[in-house]
Amino acid sequence: MPTAATTETQTVQTLDIRQEIFISASPEIAFEALLEELGPGSVMPDGKPFPMKIEPWVGGRWFRDLGEAGGHKYGHLWGHVQVIKAPVLLELNGPMPMSFPAINHVQYRLKAEAAGTRLSLVHRAMGLLPQELREGMPEGWAHGLKRIKEVAERNAKK
Repeated sequence: MPTAATTETQTVQTLDIRQEIFISASPEIAFEALLEELGPGSVMPDGKPFPMKIEPWVGGRWFRDLGEAGGHKYGHLWGHVQVIKAPVLLELNGPMPMSFPAINHVQYRLKAEAAGTRLSLVHRAMGLLPQELREGMPEGWAHGLKRIKEVAERNAKK
C-alpha cells in the first residue's frame, strides 16, 4: 500500500555573480593558473587542500576527488567543460557544489590588458538555491580569483 506523501511548493531562485581581477602575468600563464586552482592546486580559504580535478577538454569533468575505499571511488561531480579556448575562455556547467535541484554556468574570460591579464568571472545559477548559499558564493569566488592571481604572478616571476 502506498504511503502518504507531503508536497511543498518551493520557489526557484536565481544567482548572478560577476567578479574580475587584474593579474600581472600573461593570459597564457593566468590560464594555466586557472586550471591549477580548479584542479590539483585548489585550497580552501583556511589553507587546507581541496582535492579537485579538471579535465581541460570539451566534455571534460570538473570534480572533487575523495579517493578510493573498498574498491569504490568517491567524490562529487561539479560540472563539465562546456567551452575551452585557451588562453582566453573557459566555461563550465553542472551542479557545482550543490546537492539539490540546480543548474550552474560559470564563465572565465581572460583578456590581455596593459602588462597583464584581466580575468572576469560570471556565475549564473537557477534552482532551489538556499539563501545562505546565495550569500556565501561571492566570497568563495573571490577567494578562487585571489588564488589564481597568486599562482599566476608567482609563476610569472620564474
